[in-house]
Amino acid sequence: MSKRLVIFGAGDIAQLAHRYFSTDSGYEVAGFTVDAAFIREPDFCGLPVVAFEEVGQRFPPEDFDVFVALSYAKLNAVRKEKYLAAKALGYRLASYVSSAATLLNDGAIGENCFILEDNTIQPFARIGNNVTLWSGNHIGHHSIVADHCFLASHVVVSGGVEIGEQCFIGVNATLRDHIKVGERCVVGAGALLLADAAPEGVYIGPATERSKVPSTRLRGI
Repeated sequence: MSKRLVIFGAGDIAQLAHRYFSTDSGYEVAGFTVDAAFIREPDFCGLPVVAFEEVGQRFPPEDFDVFVALSYAKLNAVRKEKYLAAKALGYRLASYVSSAATLLNDGAIGENCFILEDNTIQPFARIGNNVTLWSGNHIGHHSIVADHCFLASHVVVSGGVEIGEQCFIGVNATLRDHIKVGERCVVGAGALLLADAAPEGVYIGPATERSKVPSTRLRGI
C-alpha cells in the first residue's frame, strides 16, 4: 500500500515534486497545501489545495507525510520556515531520491530532501535535512552538505568539502577538495572556489560578454 503525501506549494517545484513522487516513489500524492493568503485556485494538478492553517484537519499527520516543495528564496529561509512549521504540526517530512541517482553513501540523507536524476553521492558523504540537489551534481567522498541548502545542476563538490546551512550553489560551480563554505553563502553559476568561504559570502564569476563581431560574420558556422 502506498504511503500518502501532501505537498507544500503550488508552483513549478510543487508540480515537479508531484510528478517525481507519483512516478518514482512509494508515495501517493493526496493534495497540496499553501498559506491561505496564497491560495489562487481550489485545486492543483487535479488535487485539492488546502490552507496550511487547516491542513491538520484535512490531512492529519498520523495518516499523511509532507514534502515542502519550495525554492531557494531568501537564501532558503522560506523553505526552512515551512519545513520547521510542518514538523511542529507533527508531520513526518518525506524525501524524494531519484532512482536514476547514484547513491554510495549508505543512505546518509536527511528529511525533506529533493535529489533528482544523475546526482552522484560518493561514499561517506552526508546530506542534511531540507536539501535540494537538482540534476547532475557530484558530491565527493566525505563531504557534508548541511541543512537547508540548494545546489543547482552540475555542481562539482570535491572530496572532504563542508557546506554550511542555507547556502546556494549555482549551476556548474566547482568547489575544490577540503574547503569549508560558511553558512548562507551564495556561489554563483560557473564560480570556482579554491579556498574557504566565510559565512554570508557572495562569489560570482564574470559573465561572458557579447563579442563585437556579429554571428553573421563568423566563418565556419
